Amino acid sequence: MRLGAHLRRFSLVAVLAASVTAGLGGVPAAAASAPAPTIVWSECDGFECGTAEVPLDHQRPAGERISLALIKLPATDASHRKGSLFLNPGGPGGSGVSAVRDGASSFPAELRRAYDIIGFDPRGIGESATLRCFTNREEAEAAAHTLPYPLTAVEKQQWVATDGLLADACAANAGPILHHMSTADVARDLDLLRIAVGDRYLNYLGYSYGSYLGMTYANLFPATVGAFVIDGVLDPVAWSTGRGNQARTQPFTDRILSAAGGEVTLAEFFRQCDKAKQQCAFSGNARARYEALLVRMRTSPVEFPGIPGFFLTDRNLVATTSGALYNPDSWSDFSEFLADLEAGANAEAAVGYQELEDELSDAGAAAADYTPGEGMQAVTCADTANPSTITAWSVAADRSARLAPHFGRLWTWQSSSCADWPGSSDSRYAGPWNRRTAHPVLVVGNHFDPSTPYTGAVIASLLMPNSRLLTYTGWGHLAYLKAGNRCIDDKVTAYLVSDTLPRKGTVCRPTGSPFTGTG
Repeated sequence: MRLGAHLRRFSLVAVLAASVTAGLGGVPAAAASAPAPTIVWSECDGFECGTAEVPLDHQRPAGERISLALIKLPATDASHRKGSLFLNPGGPGGSGVSAVRDGASSFPAELRRAYDIIGFDPRGIGESATLRCFTNREEAEAAAHTLPYPLTAVEKQQWVATDGLLADACAANAGPILHHMSTADVARDLDLLRIAVGDRYLNYLGYSYGSYLGMTYANLFPATVGAFVIDGVLDPVAWSTGRGNQARTQPFTDRILSAAGGEVTLAEFFRQCDKAKQQCAFSGNARARYEALLVRMRTSPVEFPGIPGFFLTDRNLVATTSGALYNPDSWSDFSEFLADLEAGANAEAAVGYQELEDELSDAGAAAADYTPGEGMQAVTCADTANPSTITAWSVAADRSARLAPHFGRLWTWQSSSCADWPGSSDSRYAGPWNRRTAHPVLVVGNHFDPSTPYTGAVIASLLMPNSRLLTYTGWGHLAYLKAGNRCIDDKVTAYLVSDTLPRKGTVCRPTGSPFTGTG
């Protein structure tokens, strides 16, 4: 799950042992079988690209079909090729095609020898059959929130009205795909892709929201789970249904406890900054100084030179903070931005702010042709049980703010469009989550992940009987091939390549700090 720049809508954990009880519901695991698609691969800039036709509605496999876009980085050693490794980068709404194309150089040589690495754009996303609610960028921007989250009654009314613009546009323009956007739909697509490439088992690497896709697949198709890694793991019960009657009063963005993860990571940012002394530009009682900045900007927003009409408020700072915590490589730049802001060096702070926003936004998104982003809401609202009235979001946001004072409201309000979403959730899968898979699932969790807290990984590993938890005590969102930690990278690669699981209780530790270099 990702919260990006302060104007983005939503890009997308502590629970006790009772969390092991899985939610029930959703559609049956066995839908009518569809014929596997034929993928015709063609060369594309050093990769192979292709498309696959899958049913729009898996309950009607002979009906309308939609196209999925794929990219393949072929294995470098055909004699030792293990199969295909499918990658999902998260979101929901992340492009697997872009992730493989842009990340090709990061894959270890051993992984490259063993697998064709395949990225695919899920239905409704990217280059696949797209869910399109607006015809151009201007229409989409008119239906985007201009605040990170609302506080006053007037702001809440405006927020709900903006949600209504999106819902109305999707109801009018999205077409049939709007009702077939659940993660279970994508998991069924993924199983057809597995068959299409000729693999007996699905080998899979899923990051962030991709962990939920992985767990959905593993519980729908446990007999075909191969080498399987999920990293940055969501609690699947919290995401889908909540526990007990939670869904009546708690939106899913409150239940997954990303706000709590953000608070833990922010506290660690302050601790590491003060510990780094002169290597962190904001060191020296960093927490108190940050709180003072928030108070100051609450009453005296900062106007930045070069950004006409934009005033940095306390809420904007909170949203930017949330994004900066995702990547510890950004922490030094973020500390410099805070120091400039505190000193009243507004020109320097404006430059730092724009650099942070550019870094945290999808690369090139602002300059690209209009690409619909409504798939994110379509997936989350199809997947999740939520309150039936918008008033519940306001109550939940206030409650969350008492528990997570910086990020509670920010996260809770991001799912408000689900209160009156026009798409169907009939195809979703809502558990159980405890099916025994043919091969083990390796669950990777990071202690200081601001989006998918470590407890999500713990809960997932408790739910799945054939799983192994690998812990990283470092910082930021995600670990494998993301944190630069040799211990994590070696152990995950060893599992993917040779089926060698880490020992039970394995903990990998960083060798540096966010301000001196991590690894």
